[in-house]
Amino acid sequence: MATSELYAKYARVWLPDAEEVWKSAELVKDYTPGDLKLSLQLDDGREVEYKIDPRTNNLPPLRNPNILVGENDLTALSYLHEPAVLHNLKVRFTDSKLIYTYCGIVLVAINPYESLPIYESDIINAYSGQNMGDMDPHIFAVAEEAYKQMARDNRNQSIIVSGESGAGKTVSAKYAMRYFATVSCSSDEASVEERVLASSPIMEAFGNAKTTRNDNSSRFGKYIEIGFDMKHCITGANMRTYLLEKSRVVFQAHNERNYHIFYQLCASSHLPEFKAFDLGCADDFHCTNQGQSPVIDGVDDAKEMCNTRRAFSLLGIGESDQMAIYQILAAILHLSNVEVKDQSADRCSISADNVHLMVFCELMGVPCEEMAHWLCHRKLKTTTETYVKSVSKMNAVNGRDALAKHIYAGLFSWIVASINNALKSAAKQHSFIGVLDIYGFETFEVNSFEQFCINYANEKLQQQFNLHVFKLEQEEYMKEEIPWTLIDFDDNQPCIDLIEAKLGVLDLLDEECKMPKGSDDTWAQKLYNTLLKKQNAYFDKPRLSNRAFIILHFADKVEYQCEGFLEKNKDTVNEEQINVLKKSKVVWLLKLFEDDEKATSSTNKRASVTGRTGQTQRDNKKTVGLQFRQSLHLLMDTLNATTPHYVRCIKPNDHKSPFIMDPVRAVQQLRACGILETIRISAAGFPSRWTYQEFFSRYRVLMMQKDVLLDRKQTCKNLLEKLIKNQDKYKFGKTKIFFRAGQVAYLEKLRSDKLRRACVRIQKTIRCWLARKKYLRMRESAITIQRHVRGHQARCYVTFLRRTRAAIIIQRNVRMWVTRRCYQQKRSAAITIQSILRAYMARKQYNKLMFEQKAVVIQKWVKRWLARQRFRRTVAAIVVLQSCVRRIKAKKELKKLKVEARSVERFKKLNVGMENKIMQLQHKINEQHKENRELSERLNAVEKTQNMEREKQSREIESLRRSEQEAKAKAVTVPSLLEKLSFLQHELENTRREKEDLEVQTKVYKDETQQVVAALNMENSLLNSEKDELNKLILEQAHQLTDIKTYVENAEQLEKDLIEERTRYQSLLSENLHLEERHRDLKEEMNLSISSRKCGHKRTDSSYSSNSSEFSQSLGSTEGEDCSIQTEDETQATVDLPVLLKLQRRVKELEQEKRSLRQQLDNREDAQQEKAEEAEEQRTVGRAELDLETLKRQELEAENKRLKQDLNQLRKSLTNENSELAPPTPGSLPYNILLDHLSSSNEELEMRKEEVLLLRSHMVRQEALKHRDSVLGEGVKLDLSEIPSFQDVDKSTSIHTMNEDGELWLAYEGLKETNRLLEGQMQEQERVHNEEYRKLREEVKKLKADKEQQQKLLAQSLLLPEDARIDASLKHEITLLTNDNLELMKQQEQQDKTMRKLKKQLKLYMKKVEDFEASAQQKNTAPVTSTPVMSAPVRAVNITRKEKEYRGMLEYRKGDESRLLKNLVADLKTRGVAVSFIPGLPAYIIFMCVRYADNVNDDQRVSTLLNSTITSIKGVIKRRGKDFEAVSFWLSNTCRLMHCLKQYSGDEAFTTHNTAKQNEQCLANFELSEYQQVFGDLAIQIYRQLIKCMEDILQPLIVASMLEHETVQGVLGSKPTGLRKRSTSFPEPAVTVEVLLQRLSLFYTTMSQHGMDLDLIKQVVKQQFYIICAVTLNHLLLRKDMCSWSKGLQIRYNVWQLEEWLAERELADCGAKETLEPLVQAAQLLQIKKKTEADAQTICTMCSALTTAQIVKVLTLYTPVIEFEERVPTTFITTIKSLLKDRVESSALMMDAKKIFSITLPFTPSSVALETIQIPASLNLGFLARI
Repeated sequence: MATSELYAKYARVWLPDAEEVWKSAELVKDYTPGDLKLSLQLDDGREVEYKIDPRTNNLPPLRNPNILVGENDLTALSYLHEPAVLHNLKVRFTDSKLIYTYCGIVLVAINPYESLPIYESDIINAYSGQNMGDMDPHIFAVAEEAYKQMARDNRNQSIIVSGESGAGKTVSAKYAMRYFATVSCSSDEASVEERVLASSPIMEAFGNAKTTRNDNSSRFGKYIEIGFDMKHCITGANMRTYLLEKSRVVFQAHNERNYHIFYQLCASSHLPEFKAFDLGCADDFHCTNQGQSPVIDGVDDAKEMCNTRRAFSLLGIGESDQMAIYQILAAILHLSNVEVKDQSADRCSISADNVHLMVFCELMGVPCEEMAHWLCHRKLKTTTETYVKSVSKMNAVNGRDALAKHIYAGLFSWIVASINNALKSAAKQHSFIGVLDIYGFETFEVNSFEQFCINYANEKLQQQFNLHVFKLEQEEYMKEEIPWTLIDFDDNQPCIDLIEAKLGVLDLLDEECKMPKGSDDTWAQKLYNTLLKKQNAYFDKPRLSNRAFIILHFADKVEYQCEGFLEKNKDTVNEEQINVLKKSKVVWLLKLFEDDEKATSSTNKRASVTGRTGQTQRDNKKTVGLQFRQSLHLLMDTLNATTPHYVRCIKPNDHKSPFIMDPVRAVQQLRACGILETIRISAAGFPSRWTYQEFFSRYRVLMMQKDVLLDRKQTCKNLLEKLIKNQDKYKFGKTKIFFRAGQVAYLEKLRSDKLRRACVRIQKTIRCWLARKKYLRMRESAITIQRHVRGHQARCYVTFLRRTRAAIIIQRNVRMWVTRRCYQQKRSAAITIQSILRAYMARKQYNKLMFEQKAVVIQKWVKRWLARQRFRRTVAAIVVLQSCVRRIKAKKELKKLKVEARSVERFKKLNVGMENKIMQLQHKINEQHKENRELSERLNAVEKTQNMEREKQSREIESLRRSEQEAKAKAVTVPSLLEKLSFLQHELENTRREKEDLEVQTKVYKDETQQVVAALNMENSLLNSEKDELNKLILEQAHQLTDIKTYVENAEQLEKDLIEERTRYQSLLSENLHLEERHRDLKEEMNLSISSRKCGHKRTDSSYSSNSSEFSQSLGSTEGEDCSIQTEDETQATVDLPVLLKLQRRVKELEQEKRSLRQQLDNREDAQQEKAEEAEEQRTVGRAELDLETLKRQELEAENKRLKQDLNQLRKSLTNENSELAPPTPGSLPYNILLDHLSSSNEELEMRKEEVLLLRSHMVRQEALKHRDSVLGEGVKLDLSEIPSFQDVDKSTSIHTMNEDGELWLAYEGLKETNRLLEGQMQEQERVHNEEYRKLREEVKKLKADKEQQQKLLAQSLLLPEDARIDASLKHEITLLTNDNLELMKQQEQQDKTMRKLKKQLKLYMKKVEDFEASAQQKNTAPVTSTPVMSAPVRAVNITRKEKEYRGMLEYRKGDESRLLKNLVADLKTRGVAVSFIPGLPAYIIFMCVRYADNVNDDQRVSTLLNSTITSIKGVIKRRGKDFEAVSFWLSNTCRLMHCLKQYSGDEAFTTHNTAKQNEQCLANFELSEYQQVFGDLAIQIYRQLIKCMEDILQPLIVASMLEHETVQGVLGSKPTGLRKRSTSFPEPAVTVEVLLQRLSLFYTTMSQHGMDLDLIKQVVKQQFYIICAVTLNHLLLRKDMCSWSKGLQIRYNVWQLEEWLAERELADCGAKETLEPLVQAAQLLQIKKKTEADAQTICTMCSALTTAQIVKVLTLYTPVIEFEERVPTTFITTIKSLLKDRVESSALMMDAKKIFSITLPFTPSSVALETIQIPASLNLGFLARI
């Protein structure tokens, strides 16, 4: 394609501009060859014309497509020219806030002028191990590439950091060194990395200063060689410095400062150690106040002084040397204030009482008079005489300043040498990486000798850079077998020859310095005469000056002023002043002049031979220019011998404004640092390079389906031949396609046109579909409207018809109603007249009847009153008569009674039964009282009802009377209404009857309502009481709820604290274990070295695990150690003991508090349920147990009878002499078999008898409990004391006869025995409990005393200085340890005493057992010898043999521990054991051996076995730590062994799930809770190793599967990439999500096969998913090419597959899904709309798991993959920041991929019975025996 075709309408170009350098414009019309101008339109809308020179055809440079703008690599741009580079850097820097950009092999770094969170350790970890093009540009990527090439190619590397002052060179070099220090591991005991990094603050303090361009400008160049050993660990470093700016010591320009160290020293002058220096503020000294800017914003000089002193100490520079350095610096400050007085034109003097001179001389240790003399005089030497001449004031001041500069330069050189000595290492250096931090090209208004040297060095570096870039281009073409022609580039060798060749600038300068009367003017004339005559194109003379010259450098022309060149090149100082300093009393000062003395002595030796002393010294002294040239040549030789990596630092503006780029300044630096030269070299060849797969993926849309072949290379060739006719525009390599500049843009144009046409077609089709759909909807709507209108019209007509018919009906009905109403009115009037008449007649009849009835009533009452009066008179008379008669009889009876009362017997007779009668009478009286009360109540009720009725009747009568009166009055007036009144009377009667009925009903209703009210009142009272109770309960529950809430909150807080403490403890534990392993390795190396020296001497490590240092005193080791090693271990224990004790104590306290809180909650919740269930359980348990025991008893009795029968048959067969078969002879095989059967049967019989007795005693107790609550058992009490003692023989025999075997008596005796045993056990438990309580109280008192003592010591130590505080804490720890040791020794002595007692008792018991066995053997041998010899086979007898019952123990001999663990741990093949046998088999075997050691009560065996197990497992983990299967296997077995120690410990908390057999198998003699903690710590260590191993396996798969792999290859192909990304062109197999899931499934299957606890597997899976999320998100945040819409879709699909994997394995509740939330939200953020403020609100609400920095970073990195996407505007990002500014969160950008969640090891009991475990023969454990 011709170039002119690209300049079509709407094409965008760059136009030169004075202010912006380049300005964007767009073509208004097409360009045709031959046009003399272009019509353009600027971005602001103005139209301009660009003139074209017909001779050169200088068309403006084309602009890259928008999709290529902001690329990571400038070489990925299609058009490579200056405006494209500048625009790309500006977009990345100002819009995307990205400061790093690749330009081929160069990293361009722009100073942001603010701190960025992109240098933390997590960023370093993210870049570690990554290819350079895979991640976004970064200084860490360059450092990683250098480190990787050094490790891979075994070739030294160098990183060249250059740029002008203020561009950030020092910071870039510092971060590169920090990266090396972080990713490498030190091989020395002391941290070499820290020492290397500690050199930076020292060099910045002594070599950096504030300038107008930079607050921390390096005023010297340095090259640091960081050495590495064979393992690529840092061994040391070496530093070389170049061209220190000594003139800054005595002079600073305006707004500049001297070196930082002076201001730091002045800011720290108040410290007591600096009082002797007599310092003040920086404004008091001449050498620090010239710039009038003593303070830097944001910098605390006093704090920086502390950092400098700390760095000195870290590098091993002692306090005395530091004070000597500060003393010399203070002397320089005072020397600058020495005032020189002018006496005449050539004479000057210094007053003898000059304070600053006196202080200077005192600090330097020299006489004041002598120094004052030589400051104002100088010595001149000739061949014959020596003269002392006074000097002028100006020369004296210059001499004073020269002395200060000389002292400071010597001090700086000594510090550099000291740092190099501190960074040296005894280890051999295998390779190194050099970091060159050197000044960039400089040009000022006045350029002097320093700028000349700096630009000379940059010329050399630029030449080396050009050659290296050209070499890489040639290597790439040759590697791909591309025909290439020589690329022409600007060679700056003539400029270098002008400076350093013979009769060059430096040569003429050195020659002039040797002249006695040489000056700057004469040297300038020599330059003009020598170089202008040669007509050197790179040298020129200014028109208006004879004391300057111009050199044409590669970057720009620079004019140098000759003034001061000779003086700075000579660097002279008065020798007499130096001699005075050499006589100093300060010994340390003489170190600074050792080099001068060596040089002087060598010069004097040569002078003694020639006889010309002064001339020889002047001639042989090296000038500054010569020294710089030699050091520069040495540097170039070093760089040429290494593989260079380039970092070019750019200063964006001169105002130090953050993220603002000045285009003019940026272009100047781009030209000066060689970036544009690199672009030009790349553009001269084939800058754009694609692999065939990338090209196919990107431009697949330009192909037809038939053009796609299986051979991707041939497919790409066919496409390019069709699209680009000129074959010179591209070349086909072996693995890549090479394009000329602009061809990729043309292909992008074709691709975008094709996509645009496809979009137009899609839009056309969619719009057609939408229009047709709209038409169909409109047609359907019209039809629907018509249908509804027609229906409406029909309904209206029907309504009209209905209304007509309804009107007719209404008229008919109205007429009928009018007629009927007239008839009814007439009828009602007639009825009314009739009713009135009839009422009148009725009332008249009623009044007549009323009169008659009232007369009858009056007569009745009068007659009744008269009869009652007569009756009362008669009764009164009768009563009087009766009373008289009775009085007479009573008097007679009284006389008789008085006579009888005098006799006692009568009185007694009368009193018989009197009491009973009185009681009966009293009872009757009470009953009568009750009846009276009831009757009175009834009477009152009846009276009340009667009164009410009377009142009602009276009211009714009154109302009737009134009505009657009214009726009479009306009867007179209205006689016509009589009938009506009679009718009303009739109705009144009816109403009266109804009223009476209603009154009866109301009375009944009132009674009922009263009863109901009473009942309701009762219920109300009950409800009120219940309400009060419920209110009380509610209040109590409210209080309980508040307490529970507080408990829950406290529990949650404690749980959080526990998790934090657990994570800290586990991290500290891992660090401690790591240090112990390192210590152990060092001891092994030391032992090997010692054993190699002394063959006979061997040293063995302790077999005890140092996992928990607090158990080191009590557990001990199995083998003896050397004394030195033991002391080392003890010292280490003393160091680690307080930390581990505090941590473990804190963890235990938190766990106990958490457990107690949970128990309280559970108890409160289950209290009511337990109360309801206790009664039923007590009823059912007793019956069930009784039934079960009866069944067991019946079975045992049946089996007992069967055994008795077999025994009788056996006895008969043995003792029957008349039988046909004779008994067997003693000693024969049948006889022994019978004896074995007999003994086993006897044992089983005895065991069965014991079981029967125990069961029967239990049954007796259950029967008593069963009938205790019944009716029959009310009087029954389970009290054995009421049973008689049965001392009588007859009674005992009668009791024995109750059962054929006397079993009831035995059951009773067994029951008494069990009671006695239970009582004894209870008493023993009470005694033990009291003893433990007493011990705990003593321990609490002791802990309180220790706490008070600790508080006192802490209060005292806070008052002490730091050193004394450390000593005091160490002494306190030593005293604590000694006290603990003494207590442990006491305990050990007590245990030894108890062991001796037990051994004596054991010996006595053994003797008794031996005697008993001997007597038993004698009894058995007596009947056996009397039996005859067997002559025939024995008749078989059916005897039930007893099977062997194993006890779940494995017997082993003492000393077999190493053999056991070697076969079971060290040499075990995990895969075979995991697949073939039960999970956790090694753990079970070891625990069964522990049970045997516990059974024999051998504490040494227990400790030896467990300690050896820990050591062996640690050894396996150390050897096979990278084998996931092995680590998982031993993690599972370690946890199982720990669970076994807990399950069989006998603790109630762990034995609740045990079977009865397992509870019987609990440990009896040893309490191994300490080892439970040790094995828990070991499990944590193995878990962390498992996570690390798993992380190493997953790390290479995560990014490739989650980010890089695309499931569907389509139009969203990869964008053009740069040189860095295409560095590795070899195809690699694709890593998909399926591969990652297969790996996760393998992990899960392996852990499941190993029998790992499900909770632990869930924690591992959660950690796996967290690692996947963290690594993926971190790479997403560091890769601009991954932040696109399509990548967000791919990430969400991959996350869905991970969630499906969790659901398939039922692990959705393990918390792994929640760990993926940040990644899911990041993917959603890539896909969501990002334009309006509502979108910003949605993003802020959605991205709750992402930090603000991460959200802003993703939005900033968002990159469109196709032209139809849009970038996120900066205003939207600003809106996001403003919305999220109040969010409280971490400021970290990256997720911590190294974070490991705290692990919990919940107790999981085992259901495996130990007695059923069999040892496979493949384990080679035949020396173990099952018991």
